[in-house]
Amino acid sequence: MPVNRGPATAVDYTAIGHVTIDVLADGSRRAGGTAFYSALQAARLGRSARIVTQGVPSEIEALLAPFAGEFELEIRPASATTTLLTVGSGLVRRQRLLAWAGPIEEPVNVDSAVVHLAPIARETPGRFGGRAGFIGLTPQGLVREWAADDGEIALMGFSDEALAGVPERCDAIVLSDRELPTCAGFLAGAVGGGAIAAVTAEAAPTRLLLPDDRGLAVEVPSIEEPVDDLGAGDVFAAAFFLTLADGRSPQDAAAFATAAAAVRIKSDGAGAIGTLAAIEARLRAVG
Repeated sequence: MPVNRGPATAVDYTAIGHVTIDVLADGSRRAGGTAFYSALQAARLGRSARIVTQGVPSEIEALLAPFAGEFELEIRPASATTTLLTVGSGLVRRQRLLAWAGPIEEPVNVDSAVVHLAPIARETPGRFGGRAGFIGLTPQGLVREWAADDGEIALMGFSDEALAGVPERCDAIVLSDRELPTCAGFLAGAVGGGAIAAVTAEAAPTRLLLPDDRGLAVEVPSIEEPVDDLGAGDVFAAAFFLTLADGRSPQDAAAFATAAAAVRIKSDGAGAIGTLAAIEARLRAVG
């Protein structure tokens, strides 16, 4: 992955991955995907944000119309937009892949302080060009497979194909404890190579894995009357990457990211993603 690292950047945050059509249990449809949720969180933190995605342009533009102007959008045309049927939440969430936009076409050029590789369904391209000051990865989409008959999504181990979409070195990685067994070998190598990893676990403490072999736990304050947790992990990742890139400690970054996820969970849909003021208020309330 020939990405130059340096300070001269045109955008604060670039997320690369499929913007999805999320079909909920009641049949309603809304925008989804890690790239969308994380870029929107970056924008609401006052950062310039960009999404590089692939799908049917008219469908994606219509989905994202309520958020027009909050981020830049680059759509690589495809015959379908990745569509996920989602049932349940948290540990009982199940998803089916109804349509897939395919691997994002190369090359992808970046010019960004933070680049977030945000695959949702094994779409991350293997080569990137340009400049990135900080590279973050959420590997969930690289360890997913889906049944040919009904699209039921399950987790698989890291394969050579999946590793082709991963840079030689990431600065930070965010994944859930459910993904950890399929990513353990890759994660150990990445942390040994200098990455900082955060392993989230719903309401349980977030584990931080650091290159100096330290393991830290960051408490997750309880959330009264949670409403909707879809995208909360993506919001966590964006806040975590940006705060680390700003030079804050991993503990401070995880606490800030936890507060960002809590703000998201307190209301319904992507519109609930919080501003910097809302997240700082949450930090003060539980501090």
